[in-house]
Amino acid sequence: MTPLDIFIDPVCPFCYIGKIRLDRALAERPDHGFSLAWHPFQLNPTMPAGGMARADYLKAKFGQDGAVGMTAQVMEICAEDGIPIDMLGVGRQPNTLDAHRLIHWAGLEEVQTPVVSALMQAYWVEGRDIGERAELVEIAQSVGLDAVLIERLLASDADREEVLLRDTHARERGIKAVPTFILSNTHAIEGAQPTQLWLEVITELRGAAPSAPRQ
Repeated sequence: MTPLDIFIDPVCPFCYIGKIRLDRALAERPDHGFSLAWHPFQLNPTMPAGGMARADYLKAKFGQDGAVGMTAQVMEICAEDGIPIDMLGVGRQPNTLDAHRLIHWAGLEEVQTPVVSALMQAYWVEGRDIGERAELVEIAQSVGLDAVLIERLLASDADREEVLLRDTHARERGIKAVPTFILSNTHAIEGAQPTQLWLEVITELRGAAPSAPRQ
């Protein structure tokens, strides 16, 4: 298997887009041979524990015009790619430390990718606040994790420092933005790459002829 380490924050729209595009390539080439691992990178490590209104966050980060432009850009990309998203339904910009803790625990149970998918679906499509622990418990339960255990872990400081250290380590490695994909521990691929790029990478790695075009 070829390791593919993916640094994301589930509240990053380009991480969501990048994941959907990768998912499509993996579905088209089930012989891809990748072993996926998801790693923490908080876009806003100083975000208050309770988060803040997303409109206020975007205005503070990008300015009024920049916020409108960024939202329009994401919506346009998603429309072109047929990616479901409800940008206007996202009301909160959460602190994602607990979400990253859940992703970490999911890795121990080998359900990381389903948890990442569920987190992004909850946030970008359903407009749920994934900074709320009750929401995280429901998401965990939806992929088969023990809801009682996850609720107890979230109420504690379990693995909080571990996740923060991994976030810090990512920055020390030179990762400055997400999504960032590290292929075979050597090659960095930054940004929400198109599905076709991943298909070409898979073909090169597998030494196989390109898949026939879908009808």
